[in-house]
Amino acid sequence: SSLTVVGEATSSTKSGGRHQPIRRRIEPPPAFEGDGYAAADAPQVPGSLSEAVDLFESSRFARESFGADVVEHYAHFFRTEERKYREAVTDWERKRYFERI
Repeated sequence: SSLTVVGEATSSTKSGGRHQPIRRRIEPPPAFEGDGYAAADAPQVPGSLSEAVDLFESSRFARESFGADVVEHYAHFFRTEERKYREAVTDWERKRYFERI
């Protein structure tokens, strides 16, 4: 059930997922200095929810930390949210396009 998957995610986070970098001795990258908006070579965050879900779903770190079931559950949830968002018609669209039709 969804509650079981969410419970697994919570306990994975509390019990070990957050400690993966310590166990693996992963060092954080050096601190970025300068104008993050102007730096073309600076690491970028995903530009959309869809891109973020793709990265999360393919992340070895996420799968090892939370388990494949949890990763797939959240990926499915956020893909559904994104689809529902795209299907929604906003008040602005109703007003704007009703005038033109």
